[in-house]
Amino acid sequence: MTQALTSDAATVAARISATDITVRFGGLVAVDNVSIHVQPAQIVGLVGPNGAGKRTLFAVLSGLRTPNGGSVSIDGEDVTHASPQARAGRGLARTFQHPELFQGLTIREHVVLSDRTRNAPWRVWSDVLTGAGFRRARSGENERVDEIINLLHLTAIQHRQVAGLPLGMARLVEVGRAIARSPSVILLDEPSAGLDARETDELAGALLQIVHDRAISLLLVEHDVDLVLGMSERVCVIDFGRLIAEGTPNEIRSSPVVKAAYLGTEEGAGVQRPGKGGQNHDRING
Repeated sequence: MTQALTSDAATVAARISATDITVRFGGLVAVDNVSIHVQPAQIVGLVGPNGAGKRTLFAVLSGLRTPNGGSVSIDGEDVTHASPQARAGRGLARTFQHPELFQGLTIREHVVLSDRTRNAPWRVWSDVLTGAGFRRARSGENERVDEIINLLHLTAIQHRQVAGLPLGMARLVEVGRAIARSPSVILLDEPSAGLDARETDELAGALLQIVHDRAISLLLVEHDVDLVLGMSERVCVIDFGRLIAEGTPNEIRSSPVVKAAYLGTEEGAGVQRPGKGGQNHDRING
């Protein structure tokens, strides 16, 4: 693996940093002293087998769980004990494994509503309660929303209500909603799940474009390892709550430790993995 920045230097330079994060559930250590740093306009992939601790770490980064040890910072500012809303105000957005959408709104209205939380927050509640407010766009709003809708190839169905949308399309709506907030960093939870190969390629192109055009940083959890390796500048691999590898996609592809974690190959026979060697180790989803 290549030489990483020192922890202090990486934290100061990073859009978002998790430093020495530990999370316990009773006697079970779900995340064990993990550090991850995402630099400006960088895509970092977070992968690992089911139950490795990926979503627990995401919950810590987004403010849904306070760690038992370690710290989280956004642009060098400690947010370890800040609420999800406070972190959003500092430029953090995220999507979820199970999309959280307003079933009575259209695809376009979701993006409009998210744009207004950024540019006209005083209108948000009246728009949701009356519905009529969505038809009164402010200067520049339609252009911003059109750009996102087109970027995600949702133009043809933008006026469809999200109720009943296929899972993959619902995920794209969440991605569009996150982009519309003009964040500095987005946490993406399984963005390609439910998409076919063409849709996945289109999503990857859209994400690469927003990083290039808007200098947004991305940290994504994905089971589609090929997608992660094809998009990411750096990849972090966790297993049984521990960071077992970090490096470029090529380094991760060739790592015997990673092959052992995913495939149980003999190449990793000399690697000590928590929970092995006769010990029982219950695994937590994500």
